[in-house]
Amino acid sequence: MKAQEFLAQKKVLATTSVDARKTVLGRREALELVATVDELFALRGKKVVHIYLKKERPDDNTLCQLLLGPTGNLRAPTVKQGRKLIVGFDETTYLKILS
Repeated sequence: MKAQEFLAQKKVLATTSVDARKTVLGRREALELVATVDELFALRGKKVVHIYLKKERPDDNTLCQLLLGPTGNLRAPTVKQGRKLIVGFDETTYLKILS
């Protein structure tokens, strides 16, 4: 819930947030979601993987490694703002991407 609190506190607008704990999205749905964006940011701890999908689109298996957790469902939290998709949470990265 850190991501939800952060978004509310910083008053980030035009954001669609998917609570992957409440809404279960599997491989197919996660790939459909990433097909609607131009940029993907996958966060794991302080590591950020940024892929500009219009220029370089990895294969589905590579994308799924970034999008899905060990259960095979979309990782939490996932935030979509415009044509950007952010999977995972890091406050510094959120400030940089969503500001």
